[in-house]
Amino acid sequence: MIGERLQRARKAAGVSLRVLANQTDLSQTTINKFEKEKLTPSSSQLIKIAKLLGVRTEYFFRPPVIEMQPPEYRKKSTLSQKDLNKIQGDIFDQAERWHELLALYPISPIKSFSLPTSLPELISTQSQIEELAVTIRHAWDLGLGCIPDLIDTLESQGIMVISTSVENDQKFDGLASVVNTIPLIVVGGKWVGDRQRFTLAHELGHFLLKNRLDNTVDEEKLCDHFAGAFLLPKSTLISHLGEHRQNLEPRELYFLKHEFGLSMQGILFRAKQTGIIGKTTFECLLKLFSAKGWRKCEPHRPYPTENTLLFKQLIYRALAESYISESKAAELLGLPVIQFHQQRTLDFDSVTH
Repeated sequence: MIGERLQRARKAAGVSLRVLANQTDLSQTTINKFEKEKLTPSSSQLIKIAKLLGVRTEYFFRPPVIEMQPPEYRKKSTLSQKDLNKIQGDIFDQAERWHELLALYPISPIKSFSLPTSLPELISTQSQIEELAVTIRHAWDLGLGCIPDLIDTLESQGIMVISTSVENDQKFDGLASVVNTIPLIVVGGKWVGDRQRFTLAHELGHFLLKNRLDNTVDEEKLCDHFAGAFLLPKSTLISHLGEHRQNLEPRELYFLKHEFGLSMQGILFRAKQTGIIGKTTFECLLKLFSAKGWRKCEPHRPYPTENTLLFKQLIYRALAESYISESKAAELLGLPVIQFHQQRTLDFDSVTH
């Protein structure tokens, strides 16, 4: 158990065997034997290794509690294996702490995820994607307006959401997987809010479209289409822009972005998908976006980043119900006990929240 966790922590930290050996005054052979369970590190060696890898010593003794299905990634092809290892390490660590926390509750505090029974068995057209987005909104009582907090919405439906802020030069958007039967969506924590929300909706699309697609269609493209339709339904967009337009003002797209949390470029694509604008208008506006650099960075104020608070809330709930001790709560949050106590008592003069 220690060996597997040591290897995962080392890769997550982006540290080679050679570097770790040099920093711990151990040989590469010795560390390799630790990782292959042929040798067991002493307490002092483990403390030194933990410090260098940025984990608590408890990490090495945490019992294996998760099984994670192969994920669907949204990442750039230039993302290095080293950065991917870091992201995977962070995801596994957070998912393990999530499930350790849930196991402490006598009755699960989160809802079990289930799909509406009205979903079609086979999806092959864009019109079906538009209908699917509306069906999910109705099933979840979301109406057709803005979804103000998408992470909270997904969590309320039994989907675990993890935000990872591992440095990767913004080459990782997110992924979808299943951990111990619970759907998991991971999103990059350093993206602007509209990029995050599109990724969250895209990954939701993977769960909804699984085993429902015609073999002739591109799943990634349909998930992109679903993301736009879920965040900004066709009827809602038409009510704001009109049924047919010869042109659109960029300022209109900017206003809608901050109302619905979908990027200006995403709204432009939605206007074309829904037939509000034609191909010529779409291409002219897309050229304008390219000329102004808006395809990489949209103008003025960004849409706020979303964060997940459920994990922390459930830790404090478990603490209040005496399911866990203060030291265990601190461990799950990865904080020193003193710092956690200051946060628990709202001692903001001593520590920031």
